[in-house]
Amino acid sequence: MSVTAIVGGGASGLTAAYFAASDSNKVILFESNPRVGKKLLVTGNGRCNLSNTDMSFSHYHGTDPSFPSYVLKEYGRERTLEFFRSLGLMTAEGERGRLYPFSDHANSVVDILRLAVAERGVDIHADEKVLSAEKKGEKFLIKTGKGVYEADALIIAAGGAAGTRHGGTHDGYSLLRSFGHTITDLYPSIVPLKTDNTYTKSLKGVRCDAAVFIKAGEDVKASSAGEVQFTEYGVSGPAAFEVSRCADAFTGAAVTLDLMRGCTREEIIAVLKDKKERFPSLTFEDLLTGVLHNRLGRTVLRYCGYRLDMPVTDLDDDMAADIADGIKNFELPLKGTCGFDAAQVTAGGADTSQFDPETLESKLTSGLYAAGEVLDVDGDCGGYNLQWAWSSGMCAGMRCAK
Repeated sequence: MSVTAIVGGGASGLTAAYFAASDSNKVILFESNPRVGKKLLVTGNGRCNLSNTDMSFSHYHGTDPSFPSYVLKEYGRERTLEFFRSLGLMTAEGERGRLYPFSDHANSVVDILRLAVAERGVDIHADEKVLSAEKKGEKFLIKTGKGVYEADALIIAAGGAAGTRHGGTHDGYSLLRSFGHTITDLYPSIVPLKTDNTYTKSLKGVRCDAAVFIKAGEDVKASSAGEVQFTEYGVSGPAAFEVSRCADAFTGAAVTLDLMRGCTREEIIAVLKDKKERFPSLTFEDLLTGVLHNRLGRTVLRYCGYRLDMPVTDLDDDMAADIADGIKNFELPLKGTCGFDAAQVTAGGADTSQFDPETLESKLTSGLYAAGEVLDVDGDCGGYNLQWAWSSGMCAGMRCAK
C-alpha cells in the first residue's frame, strides 16, 4: 500500500485527503492546530462563501494569472458542488452569485469534511506540527515533534500567512523552500485599508455603495465597486477588500471613492441647485440630506471646506461644482493595510512556474505537490479563494490516488 502525507488540515488539505484516500493508498494528514478547519470556520464572516456562480478566470491573480485556469476548469464549481452534494451538504445562492452552505454556517462545511475524511480512513494527526520534510530515494521522510513518518507522496496544503489568529502560517513556504522552491513576495489580501482617518474616524460604522480606486497621482493601480464600510482607521467592506491585494505596494498613494457612482457630476450639481430652490431656509448641514447618509454628507461638506451653519442660499455654481467633485472624488491618503493578522488571503506564494499546472506536482521533486493558498494564486472576494482550495485539493489528491 502506498502512503500520501498531507501537511495542512484546511480547505485544500481536507479535500486532497478525501480524494487521495483509497483501499490502495493510505493518507496521513498533519495539522498544527488542535482541530482541522480552524481558518475555514471564519471564512465569509462565519458563513463560508464556498464558491460563486461567476467563475471567470479574471477573478484570479498571481505572477502567472493563467496558472490556475486548467485546474479550475477540470475541477471547477460544478464538480465541487457535486462533491459536496455527495457528502450530504446542501448549498444556496446568495448575493452577487455567492454560494453558501444552506445552513449559512461554516461549521456545516467543516463538519461534513471531517466526517467524510474519517469515513475514508484518513489518519488525522491534529496538534502535530511538521518540522521538516525531505526525500530520500523514493520516500519522503516527514519529521514532527512526535516522530518521523514515511510517505510515497507529499502534498503541502498548509495555507498562507493571512489570518494568523486563525491558523495562518509560514510553515508551507518553509517546507517548499527546503525542496528548492522559490517563494514570491507576500502581501495581505482581502483586508481592510488603512488611510488618513481625519474624515473616516467620525464615519465609523457608516456603509455606502461606492466605486473605489487606488491611485498614484492620476494612475489607477486598482479599482472595484460595491459596499464600503468606514472605520476609525480607514475603509473596509467588499469593495475595499477587492483592491487591497496591491495596497501595501502603493503606500503613499490615495484611496479615492466615488460616493455616487450611479450619478454624473452634472446630475449631482442639478440636485444641489434644486435643493437650494426648494428649501431656502436650510443650512449646509442638511444640504445633502436624502442624497447621502447624514454623517457622510456632512463629512463631505467639511472635506470640501464648508461650514455646516452656512445658509443654503449662499450656494453658488462654483460651490455646487466643488461639492459634486468632493462626492465623486472623496480622496483619502493611503497608509497601507491592516496586515496579515486581519487579512483573509495571502497574495503571493510558491512560484507557480515550478509546478505542473495540470497536476500541481513539483517540477523540482517528483511526488511533491502543493495545493491552495500556499501557491502564488489568489482570488477576489466572493468565494474564489475557497474554490481554488477545493479545486487544487481535488486535483492534487486525485493525482496521488493514482
